[in-house]
Amino acid sequence: MNIPPIYTGSIVPLDISNIDTDAIIPKEFLQKVTKTGFGKHLFNNWRYTDHNNKILNPDFNLNKPCYRESTILLTRDNFGCGSSREHAVWALLDYGIKIIISSSFSDIFYTNSFNNQLLLITLDKTTIDLFFNLIKKNKINEITVDLIENYVFFEKKRYYFYLSNFHRMCILNGLDEIDFTLQHYKKIKKYGNQIPNFFVYNSIS
Repeated sequence: MNIPPIYTGSIVPLDISNIDTDAIIPKEFLQKVTKTGFGKHLFNNWRYTDHNNKILNPDFNLNKPCYRESTILLTRDNFGCGSSREHAVWALLDYGIKIIISSSFSDIFYTNSFNNQLLLITLDKTTIDLFFNLIKKNKINEITVDLIENYVFFEKKRYYFYLSNFHRMCILNGLDEIDFTLQHYKKIKKYGNQIPNFFVYNSIS
């Protein structure tokens, strides 16, 4: 999945810090390695009042009608902490989340996200507080992200975020690290063929 250079989407707030990967998708649902089918288990323990029958919790933001079509998640510090499970990223993408905005992310979650083209945007805590306050006052329901200039836009203001050229290229083109490497396969093969075989040895008689 790739994101266009200029993307506008609706935003859902999740005003919780230190959301770990087990909260994103509990371990009992990690039963396959395909990337689809995990969206229904996203935030399972918060999203449902009856986990077995998947009865929605009306008080959880993702279940509220005004947020059900949201593709941008706004949250607090240290999102994606805990165990390394790529399923957490798969669940977010399968649900429909394309972008997460937070003040900080777990390092492993950050890497897993960009390898699956889930865009993570880090903004300072003051800006995150401002976003939450505007949402509470119903002054913001959409945000525009400019991946060329690295800005988030709303209310006629723009907020800069850092994104490496490599991560931008991967997000815009739907590439992971392996895809990127394979683009240079011919050069890699040519270089490999030019390296002397240092490991050739004569058998000892």
